[in-house]
Amino acid sequence: MAYGSTPDAFDEYLQMSEHTARDALFFFNMCIIELYMPKYLRKPTLEDVVKIQQKHNNVHGFPGMLGSIDCMHWEWKNCPVSWQGQYGRGDKKYPTIMLEAVASQDLWIWHAFYGMAGANNDINVLDNSPLFDDLLDDLAPVVPYVVNGVQYRNGYYLADGIYPEWASFVKSFTVATDPKHYVL
Repeated sequence: MAYGSTPDAFDEYLQMSEHTARDALFFFNMCIIELYMPKYLRKPTLEDVVKIQQKHNNVHGFPGMLGSIDCMHWEWKNCPVSWQGQYGRGDKKYPTIMLEAVASQDLWIWHAFYGMAGANNDINVLDNSPLFDDLLDDLAPVVPYVVNGVQYRNGYYLADGIYPEWASFVKSFTVATDPKHYVL
């Protein structure tokens, strides 16, 4: 048994066939799309990008910022036993589904992408995500901005340290305020 150590521990979780699990996930996604896509789960328009960048600049002093990007694990309690190895990680005791999301300052999640089987970290999900398709196809909204006298063409995302060294990511950092943490 992959999930519980005894039959009783396993029986407390719903058991379903692969077909039922696929159908349930499909219908869940369709409901989310129907409820939220028209207003929230959509690519930002040129006007949206201008507003997002202006707000980040005015409120936080970050010109050109499109939002924060990160991945999170969602526990999948009812993961079919035959799939648990594909959705498991060594540091988690349960199968998870990865969700990559970009949120703006007002918590508008305008990009959401579920990682597929085996995509158990941020980089694997990013490699399969459609987030940069428009940028690569030269279809992304162009809203120029200037930082330190240098003009940039496309916005960037605030990301944590695991993300690659791409021009589209600015990684967070900690400012040492205690003198004993200064590096000389």
